[in-house]
Amino acid sequence: MKSNFQIRKIKRKKKIHLLKQTKVNHPRHRFQDEYDAAREWCESQPMRDMYIRSNDNLKLHASFLPAENAKRYVVMCHGYRGTRFGSSAHIAKFLHENKCSLLLIDQRCCGESEGRIITYGAKEQYDIINWLKLIDKINVRRLPVYLYGQSMGATSILLASGHKLPGNVHGLIADCGFHSMKEELQDILKNWFHIHLFNPIIRRIDFRNRVFGGFSLNDTDTTEALKRNTHPILFFHGEEDTYVWPVNTIKNYQICRAPKEMVIIPNAKHLCSSFEAPELYNSKIISFFNRYDDLSNTL
Repeated sequence: MKSNFQIRKIKRKKKIHLLKQTKVNHPRHRFQDEYDAAREWCESQPMRDMYIRSNDNLKLHASFLPAENAKRYVVMCHGYRGTRFGSSAHIAKFLHENKCSLLLIDQRCCGESEGRIITYGAKEQYDIINWLKLIDKINVRRLPVYLYGQSMGATSILLASGHKLPGNVHGLIADCGFHSMKEELQDILKNWFHIHLFNPIIRRIDFRNRVFGGFSLNDTDTTEALKRNTHPILFFHGEEDTYVWPVNTIKNYQICRAPKEMVIIPNAKHLCSSFEAPELYNSKIISFFNRYDDLSNTL
């Protein structure tokens, strides 16, 4: 039988390992200067606060940055425990300079949005649909609208794509999203902590989510949404991502029945593709816009 001291030591090792994995899988680990500069750029822009109510009556916040002579709108969705000016800020400047009006949302329970529980896309997908309805009201010129998401934000937009979206939505850009939170938890338990008897743990987590969050881990599975989706999708993933493994995007790409492209960025960790290979990343996005700004190309 292990002593209390040994148990504490094991827990401490697991905590240190967890902290190491989350640290190396973030842009600040290798790209701190670029990360800070992007955030500072966003904070210096004359953005307008916008608000909506979620289906469960949470007040949700976003910052809106119009572009001069805009050609399109982009709704930007950050990942787990992020904010609108987090890792996605790095691509915001590029998009704005290329005539994209931006809506940078704070997901529920993050930034300035209300909420107590993050649902890994299960409820966030409906929040995104409501943000699209707001964009639809202010988009008087009927410009193309795109969804851009990173990590959990990418999964959220993929889940949203399975619903009927406003007709001016032309495509999605999904960077390092997971296929389902259940599989993501399995990967973390197996690859970070070498725990292979994970079903009892996941069942317990799922039970707590149902009781306290009103959702199931099954609600975060992108399979059925991607089968129903008709919008073009540009997938990105970092080849060295050990937070959300690249197999998640490969699986999402394979399930997707709409026009699609997948770009795996060598040497990139989680959320780091735009930092690791900015020229390739940016050129793929511009090519995607050029191809699908004309809605007839999506049919």
